[in-house]
Amino acid sequence: MTPLNRATADAGTAAPVRIVHLGLGAFHRAHQAWYTQHASDAPEWGIAAFTGRRPDAATALSAQDGLFTLIERGAEGDKFELITSIVEAHDGADVAALSRLVAAPSTAMVTLTITEAAYNLAADGTLDFTNPTVQSDIDALRIITAQDPQEAHDAGHAPAAVSAAGRLVQALVARRAAGTGPIAVVSCDNLANNATAARAAIGGLADVVDPALGAWVAENVSFVGTSIDRITPRTTEAEIALVQAECGYADSSPVVTEPFSDWVLSGDFPAGRPDWASAGAVFVDEIEHFENRKLWLLNGAHSLLAYAGQLRGHTTVAQALADPSCAAWITEFWDEAEANLPAEGLAIPAYRAALLERFGNARIAHHLAQIAMDGSSKLRMRAVPVLKAELGAGRSGAGAARLIAAWVAFLRQSHTTGAAIADSAASDLQAALALGTGADLKALVAVLDVELAGQADALAAIAAQIENLSTGE
Repeated sequence: MTPLNRATADAGTAAPVRIVHLGLGAFHRAHQAWYTQHASDAPEWGIAAFTGRRPDAATALSAQDGLFTLIERGAEGDKFELITSIVEAHDGADVAALSRLVAAPSTAMVTLTITEAAYNLAADGTLDFTNPTVQSDIDALRIITAQDPQEAHDAGHAPAAVSAAGRLVQALVARRAAGTGPIAVVSCDNLANNATAARAAIGGLADVVDPALGAWVAENVSFVGTSIDRITPRTTEAEIALVQAECGYADSSPVVTEPFSDWVLSGDFPAGRPDWASAGAVFVDEIEHFENRKLWLLNGAHSLLAYAGQLRGHTTVAQALADPSCAAWITEFWDEAEANLPAEGLAIPAYRAALLERFGNARIAHHLAQIAMDGSSKLRMRAVPVLKAELGAGRSGAGAARLIAAWVAFLRQSHTTGAAIADSAASDLQAALALGTGADLKALVAVLDVELAGQADALAAIAAQIENLSTGE
């Protein structure tokens, strides 16, 4: 079988690196890489992408010169497209390469898909200084800013940050030293006010490490907010075999996604950006309502299906949606979310109808176990704001309370069976669960939101929905 690379695919010369990306995963490749390839000025914009915790994706993509196949999986069949916009793939731990690329005068922006948990923020949205990784990064970055980085590297004891935000701050130190000017940081993670979150993580680290560095970041780094939407399940061996059969080459790293895509952005790009609008992206002055529409309606429903669906024996989104109880619970939650969004400008009825069609696409095997990961950081944005708003308006908030209740019930089941809890706050959740059923509720909710955990009516609403989950009401 023919190996996939630029020569065998006749892909032409790689575009120059002008975008650095942190978080080389399937979603980035289905979304930002796709939009960049489809921009009218695509030949001018290449992406150098860095992995997160493991180097595997970079190793596989580097062997293919960054190329991969995007499988657009619609209800009627599959379409295959070769994506060429990623021109370099690196191990995320290679902070020297990251620093070199971020410092380059040709680099205009850094994009992020590092997951909600990787920002290492506390429940109040500020940098969590109690996090050991944050403290480790602060120590390393203080050494870096206190000495000449090249001398430290030559001496063989150059420190390196560990978190994505820490590594980016280390790279920004290099950009400041190089004098290559302002740069944009574009968060593409499912966070409310993700530009603010990125500023809190990156600017917060810079401020505490070196006030002068913090001032430079505040003056030279633009934080762009986004609302992103394209369902992208994990790739399996079946997709690898399918690409070989249909495309005639061996691709170790195809990505499967749905036909639908959406990207809304707000912010400044001081060093320029691709013509993403020509590929369908939308640029707005205010993005908060678009973010909340996506976080509450799509992501909130996904989380509800992930926990309630697995409790009821389902494994994929399409299976859970076919369950009348799960479908009814989504409708109730959506009604509550819609009540707290503007009636104009968001086309919410059409958005809801499109979500039902997308969720029901059984050809997209979107596994609930994948969605259920890191629930503590996800529900903080997907469920807590809706429940607070509903209770504040004097309404029951039953739909949002049920989402949190399903998460609690799922955690309790995992604790009882000894299943691992895939969550960045797993130790806090395990400590809460050790208190025993009933006594654990307030502690679990406090991991999501301390203020909500102090509201007796909120705890009562969640407890009531835990009881109702078993009956399907």
